[in-house]
Amino acid sequence: MVEERLEDGGRIARLLASEIDGRDDGELSRLAVIDAEPDVEPTDDGAFAYGIEADGERLAELYLQPDRVRLEFEAGHEAVVDAADREGLRVRPKAVVPPKTLVFVEDGGEVKRAVAIIEAALVT
Repeated sequence: MVEERLEDGGRIARLLASEIDGRDDGELSRLAVIDAEPDVEPTDDGAFAYGIEADGERLAELYLQPDRVRLEFEAGHEAVVDAADREGLRVRPKAVVPPKTLVFVEDGGEVKRAVAIIEAALVT
């Protein structure tokens, strides 16, 4: 059996955007992709690709890297950390004012787990 991984930041970002915009059920129906930069090119440090909002408030931003994406959560920090630990995704705090919590999505197969983390941030 061949194990395939999708380690292309651009494709991961598009998959996640589709999951966010394609939901019309439950809590996830409150989400929207905003301020999208369709021509963004990935950078090693991460280039802003789009924001994620819920009920008109920015919840997170997505930054595009060549082989992954980085979500920077602006709210729900404790819930994000707990959910990322549960979902097995790498998470760390970012020491800025106001503080942010970073979650790294390194494979297309992790997109559904990233959606679960976004959902956890919604309920806080």
